[in-house]
Amino acid sequence: MAGSNFVDYVKIFARSGHGGAGSAHFRREKFVAFGGPDGGDGGKGGSIILRGDRQYWTLIHLKYQRHQFAEDGECGSGARSSGKDAKDIIIPVPLGTVARNAETGEVVGEVTEDGEQLVLLKGGRGGLGNWHFKTPTNQAPRYAQPGEEGAEGAFILELKVLADVGLVGFPNAGKSTLLSVVSAAKPKIANYAFTTLEPNLGIVEARDGHSFVMADIPGIIEGAHEGRGLGTRFLRHIERNSILLFMIPADSDDIQHDYDVLLGELTQYNPELLDKQRLLAITKCDMLDDELIEQMKAHLPEGIEAVFISSVTGLNIARLKDMIWAALQA
Repeated sequence: MAGSNFVDYVKIFARSGHGGAGSAHFRREKFVAFGGPDGGDGGKGGSIILRGDRQYWTLIHLKYQRHQFAEDGECGSGARSSGKDAKDIIIPVPLGTVARNAETGEVVGEVTEDGEQLVLLKGGRGGLGNWHFKTPTNQAPRYAQPGEEGAEGAFILELKVLADVGLVGFPNAGKSTLLSVVSAAKPKIANYAFTTLEPNLGIVEARDGHSFVMADIPGIIEGAHEGRGLGTRFLRHIERNSILLFMIPADSDDIQHDYDVLLGELTQYNPELLDKQRLLAITKCDMLDDELIEQMKAHLPEGIEAVFISSVTGLNIARLKDMIWAALQA
């Protein structure tokens, strides 16, 4: 991952601002000897807020800004003048960002829409000035409220890529090649494992002007849920996808076994992934004839719609896009 601009995990430390203290001021003018209390309220401290921004696709801008401190509110003053509220710190994040408490692991919230805001830490409220405490029996209160203290904490921000279709397969299964053929995305393609080291997104055009977003997820290997290979680092991106497109090359020794391994890794990572709709694409079929394809159909996993494709020759690529679009509308 050295030199990559894609950062999907970052830990930050944030502190919201304290509220300004209220004023215990008394009105004093030349001909008003006992004007009474007129202390103003303190200003609110700045909050720490995440805001979804569709222009961002990575958390790299926070990699070197891991400390986010908001300013304190100003104190109140005489003549019932309130202190100035401190500015909130607005942190832009890509859509699909999840915030967790770094100590407890509890999910604070997630940002999935452009302009959506998530308050990580609220700024402290300003204290009330002494004029609020004037009563018939206490005409000259000499006290005011102090400002409310801000809060601080460490947070983990995780990005889960938002896409309609997630490509699931072993390394070198043809996922990146397919994405480069059906979209304008230009992922790195080479004939060795783990070519893809970061998720790639592409917009795929379907019939009648429709389109959907496809995500090429780095390859899964057996034991990924235990940390082998690239481990669970990118498995979380699959949680956001509406449909999972399993991709197994035609030269696999056992397509059923490979499918079971892939499904098992997803299940052990998150059993809820079983609820997602699944499709199967047998890739690299440019060297197969119709007779061999018919023979292979008898050995495909049951209960999942499958198609034989070739990204090189374009075999059944249009059919695959139709299958995906139909599944998205189901």
